[in-house]
Amino acid sequence: MKRMLVNATQHEEVRVALVDGQELYDLAIEHREKEEKKGNIYKGRIARIEPSLEAAFVDFGAERHGFLPLEDISREYFLRTPEPGKPLNIAELVDEGQQLVVQVEKDERDNKGAALSTHVSLAGRYLVLNANNPRGGGVSRQVRGEDRQAVQQRLGKLNIPKGMSVIIRTQGHDRSTEELQWDLDNQLRIWEAIKLAVLDRDGPFLVVQESSVILRAVRDYLSDSIGEVVVDDDEAYESIRSFMKHTMPHFLNRLRRHEGDGPLFNRYQIESQIDSAYRRRVNLPSGGQIIIDQPEAGICVDVNSARATSADDIEQTALQTNLEAADQIARQCRIRDLSGLIMIDFIDMRSSGANRQVEERLRQATRNEPARIQIGQISRFGILEMSRQRLRTSLVDATHETCPRCGGTGRIRGVESLGLHVLRMISEEAGKERTSKVVAELPLVVANFLLNEKRSVLSQIEDVFKVSVVLVANSAMETPEFALRRVRGKDEDEDTPSYEMTTVKAPPPALLTPSSPKPPEKPAVERTLPDTAPPERKARAAKKQKDRKKPKAGFFARLFGLDKKKKKKADAGKKRQKSHPPKRTRSRHPSKGKSGGRGRKPGDSRKKGGQRPKAESRPKGQQKQNKGDGKAKAQPTPAAAKKDGEGPGGQAPRRRRRRRRRRPAADAQPPS
Repeated sequence: MKRMLVNATQHEEVRVALVDGQELYDLAIEHREKEEKKGNIYKGRIARIEPSLEAAFVDFGAERHGFLPLEDISREYFLRTPEPGKPLNIAELVDEGQQLVVQVEKDERDNKGAALSTHVSLAGRYLVLNANNPRGGGVSRQVRGEDRQAVQQRLGKLNIPKGMSVIIRTQGHDRSTEELQWDLDNQLRIWEAIKLAVLDRDGPFLVVQESSVILRAVRDYLSDSIGEVVVDDDEAYESIRSFMKHTMPHFLNRLRRHEGDGPLFNRYQIESQIDSAYRRRVNLPSGGQIIIDQPEAGICVDVNSARATSADDIEQTALQTNLEAADQIARQCRIRDLSGLIMIDFIDMRSSGANRQVEERLRQATRNEPARIQIGQISRFGILEMSRQRLRTSLVDATHETCPRCGGTGRIRGVESLGLHVLRMISEEAGKERTSKVVAELPLVVANFLLNEKRSVLSQIEDVFKVSVVLVANSAMETPEFALRRVRGKDEDEDTPSYEMTTVKAPPPALLTPSSPKPPEKPAVERTLPDTAPPERKARAAKKQKDRKKPKAGFFARLFGLDKKKKKKADAGKKRQKSHPPKRTRSRHPSKGKSGGRGRKPGDSRKKGGQRPKAESRPKGQQKQNKGDGKAKAQPTPAAAKKDGEGPGGQAPRRRRRRRRRRPAADAQPPS
């Protein structure tokens, strides 16, 4: 059974996991210190216009200005009407200092600011309202086939205001028009409150804050396939219960409070699976491995066979490892929320059919992904390229910090290599004009290397350039950090001892403790719960169960119209049956007494009290054929009243019928 597990006992880190049995397939984490801004709505001010980028930089209250491209600026903010046929110039359409309402599309990352858009979208349970974009409507791409056509019909019946559009979400594909309209009215109410709030104050300020990770998970992922929602915190439990009561009361019976003594995630044995999502190497069932690296240019995944030796030959080993890697890569992409360009280096296989098999396995594994995914083909170098939409902050960005020692590269320079590099830098500084002293502040290990192994080289530099070289060992420094200082003749200070020349000091203990979090900004508009209860679902549930019993035609049947031909043939048969009723005959064998004989209904049996049709009411041909049947007809005995096919007497009528069919051929005239 699929479950949604909510771990909120530690308020600094809230986790929501989706599990199938004891297998983790999705994870969302929210930190108090790293608050996500995606989905928040702000009133901002254009700080700078950059025509070369066709974009504007907007001050919306964050430390770094947001990036607003021209294509994401609504026409209602244009100060001048663009001329038809002329390329758009952002400097002519908007001005610096202009205030506008923006929504965060992507959180800021590394050196990039947040991506903004003036096309505001409000997400509900069943649909998304595009408040100022009339061309952004449609149906979720997860809805396919005949369901998509039915949803589009219901979408056309909604009362959507002019200048807006609606996207039906996956959770709303089986909802009635009344339920969709109820959700649309709630989003319209929030939009009216936003328009009133932005009129009173000047930006930048927060207008609407997106819901917490707990309510977002319940709103976006809770469906009929999830049988239980387990929460281990009282506050989170009451929050979810109140949200369900006003938006989805039919799910209240699935909400449960965790009452066990141990941690919730340990109860379902997923803590170790979450721990593997932080690792660089992930093991495969057959003994292989996948290695996931996340540089800034893209995500690289390497597939290794490692200790996989279960297959018969090398080709089968490569295929089995690649198939397992395809499943695991799709799972890790969703758990870690890996996005952007992903390059997968599969094990080389000679067979092109095996490559297509791996590609299809990866497509099937990502079929139910909520993110938009594009998958290419395996090239002749064994590389497969795929792209994945970024839904939220990745697991690494949400929980990790850049290493101050390596700068995020994961590697540092060795002691000898760093020592030789410092030696060359000292020689370069000593060769400059009017240099009297060179002071090198180094980590302990590098200073020991230079003072012992390279003492003669240091002495040679002092003799050639007539300078003094001072090496200061600093215990607060770690490789590859060092500092060089060049002292001119007039700046020389002979009285300062070398052990007091350190510039890098160890941080005091107070700086090592985590700082208190910044108080969150209060939004101008609070996301309130709906005023009215959602419509009932009973009638739709019965209709859905009735429709589920009807078998659907296959793909090729719909493609070639075979289902229509079959339906026409069935309708024609029904018409013929109504116009020409089937001929009724009496069986001569007592074992047919229960079923009524050939062409007779079960209720027409003489044993059940049924009446035989009169000879006058039967066709003439049948009257002649059945003449004298009354003499041969015998009363059925209890032993003969069995089902068709049971006992030896059940086969006699078939032989009788076959002889009856061959009788006309025996009576035919011989050829002359």
